[in-house]
Amino acid sequence: MGKQARNYTTKTLKRLFGLSAGICAFPGCNKLLVNRSNAKGSNICHIETANEGGERYRTSMTDEERADYPNLILLCVQHHDETNDTKKYPVEVLQEMKLNHETEILNKTLKNNPSMLKNTINAIANINIDDIKDSGKLKVINPNDKISHNSIKRNIAIIQEYKVYRGKINTLYDELELQGSIKKEKLLSNIKQIYLKIKGKYIEDAENQLAIIQNNSDDIYDDVYDELYKEMEGGGHWKEDLALGIQLIMVDSFIRCKILEEPN
Repeated sequence: MGKQARNYTTKTLKRLFGLSAGICAFPGCNKLLVNRSNAKGSNICHIETANEGGERYRTSMTDEERADYPNLILLCVQHHDETNDTKKYPVEVLQEMKLNHETEILNKTLKNNPSMLKNTINAIANINIDDIKDSGKLKVINPNDKISHNSIKRNIAIIQEYKVYRGKINTLYDELELQGSIKKEKLLSNIKQIYLKIKGKYIEDAENQLAIIQNNSDDIYDDVYDELYKEMEGGGHWKEDLALGIQLIMVDSFIRCKILEEPN
């Protein structure tokens, strides 16, 4: 135990550094950490620790889960040491710290780069996926009902935090429709197709498909993000800010029932 929990994939490092802008996530600390290509291990911290007997260790977690983005937070050496105080900084506090920091980075990015969301929409719409055709139906579901129906746990905070950006996304979609563009439909179709492919890998020929989805809903949601990330990066559309844009588009698409299952 422990060694593989530090076996970070390139995808995980890019996501971690991209969403945090490479800045220590501790409140009030603006220290810029080394870039992801030569990051010191002390900058990449485990929310639930890598080593048995360490701070916030959970036996039911696999080493792969310990080394994945949801369990990692960027901290400078000073604040890494400070957060070893588990009474003051339990898992929930560190998770909230990470989300608040990434939201702050997101707001700054949107302010400094207003075209970020539009660029993300264009990039996802330009992904060429032809295997599965979406029905085209658009349904907007109450996020709480959708979360409950799919038994989402790990991504609840992200969905609740980022759903407020749907107004900005809808405004961009309305502008595209006024211009006669079908990018909105293409984007949502691409995301639905990616979800269906990933869903198929989990359910295969199982009879109780919903139960499998509920047991794996957070992993499926994250897999959709990872696939979008890979498609955009590999297709020549990639810019660092798009890592933030994907988060917003994902939440909107979740509420539109393009990701995970629609409540009865």
